[in-house]
Amino acid sequence: MWGNPPWVQIPLPPLSEWSELMRVALGEARLALEHDDVPVGAVVARADGGDVIARRHNERERTGDPTAHAELLAIRDASRALGRWRLDDCVLIATLEPCPMCAGAAWAARIATVVFGTPDPKAGATGSLYNLAADPRLNHESRVVAGIEAEACARLLRDFFADRRQ
Repeated sequence: MWGNPPWVQIPLPPLSEWSELMRVALGEARLALEHDDVPVGAVVARADGGDVIARRHNERERTGDPTAHAELLAIRDASRALGRWRLDDCVLIATLEPCPMCAGAAWAARIATVVFGTPDPKAGATGSLYNLAADPRLNHESRVVAGIEAEACARLLRDFFADRRQ
């Protein structure tokens, strides 16, 4: 009825490109460790070519802001950099599956593709617990690519939480 979702027109880049962008997100995630935040990193890149527009990491502990998730911050920065709220020609890459807030922000920004490293069985909203990226009741859908550099993403989170439990 409304036409094809934007990702239908955008071909998937090769796996090596996703891995390269995920390594940028992993670098961001490691920066969160410097201020005792959960090590999650995110990148917003152009869907056609992978040019990085924005990169961020969690800053909840640093800022005292519960909405300072890596994905939300990266989406805000990308919108500012491009001077528009519609990011339908962009990809969101996150080390951890986006939560409902971040998946909602990706939906609101009309992001074409969401890529994540490791699933989040407790709060994942692009396939694990919910799937806001493919809910037919919403007016936009995103393609989801899961499991890129999954072991590296999961290891960073496991190590962080293991250290906190000691």
